[in-house]
Amino acid sequence: MLKVWGRCSSFNVQKVLWLVGELGLPHEHLLAGGSFGGLDEPDFRALNPHGRVPVIEDDDVVVWESHTILRYLAAQYGRGSFWADDPGMRARVEGWMDWSQTTLQPDFLNGVFWGYYRTPEAQRDWPAIRQRFARCTDHLRLLDGILQDQPFLTGDRLSLADIPAGTSLYRYFELDIDRPELPNVNAWYERLQQRPAYREHVMIPFPELAFPTDPGDRRPHACSIHRVQAGMRARWSAAFSQQRSAAPTCSCQAAPSTRGPMAADRSR
Repeated sequence: MLKVWGRCSSFNVQKVLWLVGELGLPHEHLLAGGSFGGLDEPDFRALNPHGRVPVIEDDDVVVWESHTILRYLAAQYGRGSFWADDPGMRARVEGWMDWSQTTLQPDFLNGVFWGYYRTPEAQRDWPAIRQRFARCTDHLRLLDGILQDQPFLTGDRLSLADIPAGTSLYRYFELDIDRPELPNVNAWYERLQQRPAYREHVMIPFPELAFPTDPGDRRPHACSIHRVQAGMRARWSAAFSQQRSAAPTCSCQAAPSTRGPMAADRSR
């Protein structure tokens, strides 16, 4: 039976589990990473020498790196639905996968989600967060244009192209931040929410990922996180309006790292 290693709240694990769900594959989910640990155990390092999740075991085949896993599962179990034999069709799909990993994910997950949600207020680098959020807005406006005439990124049906970018949407829409009006992205998100595998594996609350509420608490309870989140929207709006003119506007400028004290978690 297929085995999937990783914690449920890991962004990259969610991509894999979403596809596993779409393909209807029987599998065993083995919790690892974050508070579950195990990434430095010799048995796990024998599967992935980098000590990161997700990892899958499919009989004698071991695969790591989330997008490599997506391609493997699609080729092995999704021919005709998630995998095309035509190289041109695959290139269209894989282009969006790589764009999401190299463009959208660094700006949203590393920049906004880590820099804002996972970093204590006193340590937030607001110029960097504003810059990354502006880039995210540009990326999502691009997607909004693509989705104007089609329900999914490469046409009329869900493909691997939608999975990496689509996984970002739950966190994007759940964060207590000001968002631009993007009707086609909103409609795309609504379509994804209608899919059982997306609801089961992606739409997972993430209070455990917030910054610790006290020095000894690395996994705060949901109730304490809700108290922290109560004032986040007001602080977000105030910080964005303050010194807005000082925020960098050139999308080609590299933003400094905004990762907080939990950056050692290798299973985001």
